[in-house]
Amino acid sequence: MSLEPAGSNPEYVLTIVCPDRPGIVFAVSGFLVQHSANILESQQFDDQLEDRFFMRVRFEVYDARQTLEGLRETFDVVARTYSMSWHLWPAEARYRTLIMASRFGHCLNDLLYRQSTGALQIEVAGVVSNHPDLEPLAKTYGVPFHHVPVTEQGKADAEAELLDLVGTLDVDLVVLARYMQVLSDEVCLALEGRAINIHHSFLPSFKGARPYQQAFDRGVKLVGATAHYVTPELDEGPIIEQDVVRVDHTLSAPELVAAGRDVECQVLSRAVRWHAESRVLLHGGRTVVFR
Repeated sequence: MSLEPAGSNPEYVLTIVCPDRPGIVFAVSGFLVQHSANILESQQFDDQLEDRFFMRVRFEVYDARQTLEGLRETFDVVARTYSMSWHLWPAEARYRTLIMASRFGHCLNDLLYRQSTGALQIEVAGVVSNHPDLEPLAKTYGVPFHHVPVTEQGKADAEAELLDLVGTLDVDLVVLARYMQVLSDEVCLALEGRAINIHHSFLPSFKGARPYQQAFDRGVKLVGATAHYVTPELDEGPIIEQDVVRVDHTLSAPELVAAGRDVECQVLSRAVRWHAESRVLLHGGRTVVFR
């Protein structure tokens, strides 16, 4: 992650997942009080069916002597007491992001534009594509472009190059912005919890090539999109965000495609924003999203 200059009082985000039991909120609040912190935003969810507790707290610290490392070290005592899985980051940290796309550039363009205007808390470290078509778009935003061709015989080498880029560029998040290649189980596991995919919500009704044409031929009335974490199970990872737009018989096939692209952009950008702001907590095959 990269950081921007902090204001007069540094701000942090703390996320927690742990077994539910009395005293968790009191313990977290007590820790913050002891370290001269003021809560700016607090959200929590208690899953009573599975006895799991989820919490996100954004806070500022008034004592300049408190450092991120010090806060992490002392909170670890609280975390071990309550068997917490937790993360503590500066609130202004920007996720270093690698965007992958093939030939459709609408989601890529949308993410690059939103990042350039500050609407997304990410820093795009590069664009990866199995085709050269989108290189001019990446260069328009001054983002490095990496052409990594994928062939049946060379897929393993291409994926090794991808993972090498993730490590070399110190990437926090990988976004599949209409990347039309299926990642191997090994790559999915290597990127577990930090790779987001977008696809239309016709699945499983209209699979394969030209799904929007298939939808047009069937006279669909809703066009939607789903953003989810990448897992070895194709298009079945934990869902972060979904949306739909109503369509009707007056739309031509190209207009249906345009409506679908718009909703894909909106859904993916929201999923990326929430992930980068530490608002998404994994809950088995589901997610808890503190909007």
